[in-house]
Amino acid sequence: MLYVVTGPPAAGKSSWIRAHAKARDVVIDLDLMALAMAGPGADHHKHDPTLLRIVHRARQAAIHEAERHLANTDVYLIHTMPQPKALARYKRLGARIITVDPGEDIVRRRVRDMRQTEMEAVVTAWYRGRRRATPHSVTPQASRSW
Repeated sequence: MLYVVTGPPAAGKSSWIRAHAKARDVVIDLDLMALAMAGPGADHHKHDPTLLRIVHRARQAAIHEAERHLANTDVYLIHTMPQPKALARYKRLGARIITVDPGEDIVRRRVRDMRQTEMEAVVTAWYRGRRRATPHSVTPQASRSW
């Protein structure tokens, strides 16, 4: 099964996956991939543009390969704001779309406390785009543990 986990920055997408995925499952998380490919002492959420280009290519390759193994393993993919083309692809694969959203006030506070100021624009874009959310999305209850 493919689980596509969406939500604004600092919503708790990675925490949701940690609470649901098993050790044998595949997790495709751009932030974790970038951290794994960055040099020592790299910031968990702020990456060099060259590193990001490389990581985006690696992420696409990982998604493509994971699609071939959905019958054998669960795949958890973080995709903050999938565009309609990506959503259509996920739907063809029978994906379950999970939207983690503890609420705009909580997200904005977390971004102010834990992320770079550039992320505030991503939060704004996410909530503006949320108005066109997919009908099969599931929004878990807000939780402090996420």
